[in-house]
Amino acid sequence: MPHSFAVVLPYYNEESFLSGTLRSWMAQTRRPEQLIVVDNGSTDRSPQVCRELLHGWEDSEVRLLHDPRPGKTNALETGCAQVTTTFVALADADTFYPPHYLDTCESMARDLPDDAVSLMALPERGNPASLRSVLRRRSSLLLARALSRHCFVGGYGQVVRTESLRRAGGFSSAHWQYVLLDHEVFNRVFRYGHAVYDVRLWCRPSDRRSDRSRVRWSILERALYHAIPHRLQDWYFYCFLGPRLERRNLSQLNLREKPWQTALDVGVRPG
Repeated sequence: MPHSFAVVLPYYNEESFLSGTLRSWMAQTRRPEQLIVVDNGSTDRSPQVCRELLHGWEDSEVRLLHDPRPGKTNALETGCAQVTTTFVALADADTFYPPHYLDTCESMARDLPDDAVSLMALPERGNPASLRSVLRRRSSLLLARALSRHCFVGGYGQVVRTESLRRAGGFSSAHWQYVLLDHEVFNRVFRYGHAVYDVRLWCRPSDRRSDRSRVRWSILERALYHAIPHRLQDWYFYCFLGPRLERRNLSQLNLREKPWQTALDVGVRPG
């Protein structure tokens, strides 16, 4: 059965990074059938960057959308509603995707078992061809395969069956209004199957956010997520983690905060 791929890329004020990310998708050796880019109310030149770069590009069906509701979940909801392909690759606006990314996805999809619902790309921050990097990715695979209904990858590297995502309810603030939205939505997706990883599938997320205290869980919360079986994940997210994140005010809107831009504005290089 032939497979088709859409890329959904939400962004908010990503003028400095967006061009590089879009160029990496345009350079794919296997083009996506759809490239869906969603402006989440940007106030910088990001929308203009998209229009100028993608104008006249006909290798994929391009959709430039706008969702003024603040929050990445809302932008993803709007973008995913336009997907007509069998798979949707979820992308971040500050991540580099190597030219073979979708080729690898298609190769993996050809041998995908019926109970697999997603392909997961491992993060790579070194030389991907080096022995050290390959061994690190292989060691990550062991844990990911042992806990194949847990999510070990952020929203920058998730490729999911469109049917499974919609069956699970998709991205929606009605389900989840906090950070870790990529893990919460896959808790619902994994009710219908498991994830597949491959050492060949990697991408390079940005490391610009040196202080992640406003956008992530605690060590205890993360350890508990990986320790408990998937059948208890609903309790974990909706009875345990959600209330804790709410008390700490860890809303999805925190993802819109860009402290490194303030540092650049005053002439300081971010750490």
